[in-house]
Amino acid sequence: MSTNSRRVFFVSDRTGITAETLGRSLLTQFPDTEFRITNVPFVTNQLAAEKAAAVIRGAFELDGVKPLVFSTLTDPATQFVISSCNEYVFDLFGTFIEPLEDALGTESSHTAGRMHGIGDVGEYERRLSALNFTLGHDDGLSPRDIDGSDVVLVGVSRCGKTPTCLYLAMHYSIAAANYPVTDDDFSQRGLPKILEVCRDKLYGLTIVPEQLSRIRQERRPEGAYSTLSQCRSEVAQAETLFRDEKIPFLDTTTISIEEIAATIVRDMNLR
Repeated sequence: MSTNSRRVFFVSDRTGITAETLGRSLLTQFPDTEFRITNVPFVTNQLAAEKAAAVIRGAFELDGVKPLVFSTLTDPATQFVISSCNEYVFDLFGTFIEPLEDALGTESSHTAGRMHGIGDVGEYERRLSALNFTLGHDDGLSPRDIDGSDVVLVGVSRCGKTPTCLYLAMHYSIAAANYPVTDDDFSQRGLPKILEVCRDKLYGLTIVPEQLSRIRQERRPEGAYSTLSQCRSEVAQAETLFRDEKIPFLDTTTISIEEIAATIVRDMNLR
């Protein structure tokens, strides 16, 4: 294996989302290294831990270099098995649990999967409700009750509205709708009538025309839809609309969905 390549394991007693999220955030600080990711979820007992350890040891024998292991295991016994099988094991929970116990003056529950389980039924139901609303209000669907949304994303086709809305619903329990502005909307003066009822909930997304053209060509390469001239025209008219109607907006060209969502939550003071 190349010296600029390293195998990485995310080990968890549940889905592995927390381990992967934290681990990947740390790994972004090493852009010159290629990381080969393996997620090992549901390590809930000794047998599962030993199987995971065997896989990790096998990776070392195959590659000739010890892999990196990020763990969010909460059971000390399974964590010991994983920690004993490899030199570079990063215990993402253990690093913080003991100091937190000292600060709070109480022991932690050491319960697996509290972050992603249904610990708060009310919050879980709010998230599902937000997700259902978002799915039903994608691309201008069901405009009659669009005013029931927490935020409405506005922008040209393929600028990132749908994935951002889904992220807002799934991670923030926010009922997010989106509306694609088209040439028909631009031909009329002012805000599309559909959006008048939720003017104070509007947030615009824009994108560099060259990037928009590349994205559209992957979806529909034929016709004017993906041409650079069409993309430049639509983006310019959308940004003019945002400025004229005093709609806050964000350029999504080089920003991740996570950053877009966090910026919207902050700018719109959403809870």
